[in-house]
This record gives sequence, C-alpha cells and structure tokens, in this order.
Amino acid sequence: MRKTQLQTLRARATQYLSIFALSISFAAPTWSAGYKLETLASNLQYPWSVAFLPDGEFLVSQRGGQLLKLSADGSERQNIAGVPETYAKSQGGFFDIVLDPDFESNKKIYLSYAHGGPHANGTGVVRATLGEDKLQNSELILLVETAKDTAVHYGGRMQFLPDGTLLITTGDGFEYREDAQDPKSELGKVLRINTDGTPPPDNPFLQQGSPRVWTYGHRNPQGLALDTDTGNVYLHEHGPKGGDELNLLRSGNNYGWPAITLGVDYSGAHVSPFKELDGMEQPEWSWVPSIAPSGLAWYDGEAFPQWQGDLFLGALVNKEVRRLDLENGKVMAEERLFTELDERIRDVRSGPDGYLYILTDSEEGKLIRVVPE
Repeated sequence: MRKTQLQTLRARATQYLSIFALSISFAAPTWSAGYKLETLASNLQYPWSVAFLPDGEFLVSQRGGQLLKLSADGSERQNIAGVPETYAKSQGGFFDIVLDPDFESNKKIYLSYAHGGPHANGTGVVRATLGEDKLQNSELILLVETAKDTAVHYGGRMQFLPDGTLLITTGDGFEYREDAQDPKSELGKVLRINTDGTPPPDNPFLQQGSPRVWTYGHRNPQGLALDTDTGNVYLHEHGPKGGDELNLLRSGNNYGWPAITLGVDYSGAHVSPFKELDGMEQPEWSWVPSIAPSGLAWYDGEAFPQWQGDLFLGALVNKEVRRLDLENGKVMAEERLFTELDERIRDVRSGPDGYLYILTDSEEGKLIRVVPE
C-alpha cells in the first residue's frame, strides 16, 4: 500500500513539474514587446554605423568609404565630402561614426576607419567639423601604432565616457593575435584617449605599455555600449570558431585572448588548452557556436518599457537581433528578435526618440526603425 501511494505521489509530482516547465517555456515570449519595423532608407552600400543628429537627421557610414546624411524620414540623402581615404578591402573601410558630447556647439564628429594600405594598415580615428555638405578641419587623432598587413580584425567601435574621454576598440589583425596580450602593442585592445588624441593621465599603462591602452586581451571587438544607470561599459567580441563574448570592461584588465578562449581555430585546432587562467577576466555571456555579434546598444528609451536597461546586439550569422536581459549588471536571459528580417545585422542603436534603430549588412542595406505596434 505504501509503495502504491509513493508511486502515485511521484506520478503527480512529475505531472506538476511537467506543467510548470511548459508554463515557463510558453511564458518566455511574453518578454517581447509588440513592435513593428519601419524601413526609413534602403539601397545603402554595406552601412556600418548610424549616428543621430539633433535635428532628427542621420549620419550613416558605409564600409566602402562614404559618409551619408539622411533626412529625418530617410527620403533624402547626400554624400558628405572631405572624408579620409580608406583601405576598403575585405573587412577594411569606414567603421563607426559618433558625435562629440558638445556637438550642438562645436559640430565635431569622430570617424573610425581602416587607414593605410595592403602592406601597412591599421585602425584610425579622424576628428572633423561637420559642415552642410562636407567635413572641415579634419585631423587624424589616432592611428594604431602597431601596423599590420592584414585587411581583417580592425575593431573600430567607439564610445564616449561620462568624463568626456573616448574609447576605441582595436582588433588583433588575425595574424598578430599574440600582440593582444602585450600592453605595449595597440592590437587587440580598447584604447582611451582625450578628444585631441592624447592619453588621459589616469590610463593604466602609462609607464609599462602604450599610454593609450585601457584594456587588453581582445580578439575583434565590434560592439561597445555604456549603461548610463550604472556606468558599466560592455563590449562584445568575435571569438574564433565559437567563443563570442560579452565582457564588462574595467580599466587595466586582461580579457584573455588568445591565452584563454571558449572557441577553437577555424581548422579545428586548439588556440589554447585553457578556458580560464588567474588574472584574466571571464565573459559575462558567451556564444558557442558563434553568432558573429555586431553593434551593441544599451536601451533606455520610453517606447518599450519592457526593454529598459537591456542590451541589444546584431547577430550577423543568425540574421537577427539578440536582447540580453540585464538585472543588476548581470545577464539573466537572452531573446531572439526581428528574425522576420532574415538579414545580417550590422548595427543596433538606441535613438534619442526612444526607438531602436537597425542597420542591415548588404549592398542593399537598410536603416530600420523599431516602433511600438
């Protein structure tokens, strides 16, 4: 009798657990907000980044070496002249475009790009004044000191910090990955500069490395975002075959590449036998297999209250956007969004109007606005 009762209780417990599990799986989609996608502009040639002008217009960088200004409704566009010459090959070309924190008074913008040529190239940053139809007073304020001869792994994302300094990501150049562990090299790093290109006096490697290095041990970081509520700076980077990472940046820290990694080389060989080592940071979130993350936005808009305080990033391989649910600075869950686009996503931005903006990555790229349904 006791055995029968015990079996009955076990059966009921299993039934209740199954129902509970189903309720969780079906509850997950309620994270999503109702939305619709509005295409503002199309036929963009491999757009890489979008910035928002105070009058509602947009600046869009195209990887081939063009800078466009789009009207607020996307119906009109013009090429901005006076841009720097770029090495537009493979992954090289124009990258990020950001406005100076005092843009409304000084009209300064910052453009990152592949500088140089096939035998000596690297990530550069130009500061210029935005005129009506051209850049003026253009000056190269940063050029990665370690030149390379590969047209890949540039990094190129930028982010202003509250203190007015500028962060720039740099890739490891693929063939130079050991340099990522050397603070004297500027490959595989996050650099921090003043707006004139000089290193701030509180950078961590003023004496024993490059004075512009802020963090090191990165592979190819193409996402950078500031959580203005906490001051946290998040970065994502491409792993090799597997091992894409989201990292929480702290000045002076070592993020491991290539000494530690969750991925393997494209041939299947081990890059390193280690997934963790003392003195090297572990990612906040990771992807195995790789999703090829691109663009990164911390959302604080009013249009989607459900998404406030979360991170959004493009997934080039998966042709979608990923939302990372942040709670107290930690990633608690991940959600796939906008899969109906079925296009590679290059950039995701949180706009000043409270909406999300997406750039798709192709020779017929689009600028898309995400608004409430």
